Amino acid sequence: MPELLRYAAFTDRPEGGNPAGVVLDATGLDEAAMLAIAADLGYSETAFLRPHGDGRYDIRYFSPLAEVPFCGHATIASAVAIAERAGPGTLRLRTRGGEIRVETAIEAGRASATLTSLAPGVEPVPEALLAQALEALRWRRDELDPALPPRIAFAGARHLLLAARTRERLRRLDYAFDALKAAMLAHDLTTVDLVWRETPTRFHARNPFPVGGVVEDPATGAAAAAFGGYLRALGLVEPPATVTILQGEDMGRPSLLTVGIGAAGGIRVGGHAVPIAG
Repeated sequence: MPELLRYAAFTDRPEGGNPAGVVLDATGLDEAAMLAIAADLGYSETAFLRPHGDGRYDIRYFSPLAEVPFCGHATIASAVAIAERAGPGTLRLRTRGGEIRVETAIEAGRASATLTSLAPGVEPVPEALLAQALEALRWRRDELDPALPPRIAFAGARHLLLAARTRERLRRLDYAFDALKAAMLAHDLTTVDLVWRETPTRFHARNPFPVGGVVEDPATGAAAAAFGGYLRALGLVEPPATVTILQGEDMGRPSLLTVGIGAAGGIRVGGHAVPIAG
């Protein structure tokens, strides 16, 4: 059985951030074995890597229920685990959707990683999906922020993006798990990215993840990348821009995600990660 590592991503303390499983050499594991390991661990995602040398890896991500196309926090956790063992540098990870680059660093004994996502995209939300999602979330339409309109955003995985008008609306998360899961599966969505804008460059987020068998993700790098693409596409920031996203606070697992938005190309998402005792 390959070694299974445990890391908390987008935090500098084990009790914060989003826990991820990491298997640095999954050579010989088939899909059933990877899914079984992820289900047994129970974290929102576990990353499985197959090394090819010179900082190149194949990487796959499994939730307790299914494979997902891309996972930011497990990517950050994997990159930090590699940096702690082989030293900092540049990694090239081949995901189902394409190759992403990850830069790692170690400063004052703390390891960090910054990924550059696949090219992001944004599309309108079908009215039927919006109605289903709002009903499942128990949100009213007048609780949405009109300055941040609903969209489906992509940067490796698809996310429904909804912005709350108030911090209090974001704080109250009590949704119909099965109803939201059904709506998401019908539209190939990985999470629902719920955000509230505190300032033009500082946001709070929550990410329901019922399709992965998880009520909520405490830090979602894939959604942060998609959100960065959304902000650029809608002209809500002027590139180059850096945005911070606070997530996990309402779950007791505070996380900090730093999002770099250039004039074109992929979105950069970075943060720290630390080992968790097994």
